[in-house]
Amino acid sequence: MTLFRTVVPAAEPVTLSEAKRTLRLDHDSEDELIGGLIRAAREEVEASCGLALIDQGWRLALDRLPRSGRVLLGRHPVREVLSVTVYGSEGEASLVDPASYRLDGTSRPARLHFRAVPAPGVAMNGIEIDFAAGFGEAGTDVPDLLKRAMLVLVAHWYEFRASFSGADQPVSFPPGYERLIAPWRSRRL
Repeated sequence: MTLFRTVVPAAEPVTLSEAKRTLRLDHDSEDELIGGLIRAAREEVEASCGLALIDQGWRLALDRLPRSGRVLLGRHPVREVLSVTVYGSEGEASLVDPASYRLDGTSRPARLHFRAVPAPGVAMNGIEIDFAAGFGEAGTDVPDLLKRAMLVLVAHWYEFRASFSGADQPVSFPPGYERLIAPWRSRRL
């Protein structure tokens, strides 16, 4: 099972001006650095919580379907399933009829239940599920707690940017960051 992003977000949940207000900066000389910190903070929050903050495309590649016929999609919230493709023994692709599966997007993780799908003809990554995930197209759609967690990370990383090299980052997470993302983290029993 392999999950990877196919379409990157068109925007960031936190704007450059919001980050600069948090940092109390009024010059433009470090805008590129701050933009990179915003992007890194979004990716960290998404990875830590299994979320897609801004609308983006994802692909889940499977060797075969589980016996239960239920596949868990590893990003939340899932907005829609775009396609399910099964590859034959010669590598030919065939789309699965959307009537043969049903999405439960309210669960976390989202579940895709199949009634019947042909077995793939290739041994590895014979089934691909393309789906769209995210809270919306704009930062205003993202919950405030997650945006605040991003701003806390940006401020922390900005403050300690000269203490450690880029290869050593992130060295630490600020106090309170874990508390901000805790309600959004997936828990396992």
